[in-house]
Amino acid sequence: MSFDPIRDYPLGMKRPDLVRTPGGLPLAEVTLDALRAGRVDASEMRATASTLRMQADVARAAGRPQLAESLERASELSAVPDELLLDVYTALRPGRSTAAAFEKWAVRLEGHGATATAAFVREAAAAYGERGLLADA
Repeated sequence: MSFDPIRDYPLGMKRPDLVRTPGGLPLAEVTLDALRAGRVDASEMRATASTLRMQADVARAAGRPQLAESLERASELSAVPDELLLDVYTALRPGRSTAAAFEKWAVRLEGHGATATAAFVREAAAAYGERGLLADA
């Protein structure tokens, strides 16, 4: 059966067969008992790119395009190392980065396949420039 973003929402209740952990465990196996028994660890508690893309489809079908775009960026960020995410987050704070630094972060994100997020970083750099929020070069 194919995925229908309207009929199948919420995914966890109506289509749990489509939701898996990063390690491939089905949603039904992610329980408190499994966690206590050591069959599930913290790394399995993350949303996968696939699940986030389905959630983006649900948001779009519900008329929430901005949420859909955010979920699509989140889906591509699922493949980006945590350390890089934290570095980019810190760099995006006003006054922390120059326009050139924003571009370097965007290129690094593209290297991990996060093209929509890289575009978002470039958009932020332009907005920061307009508002005087870039760091001095």
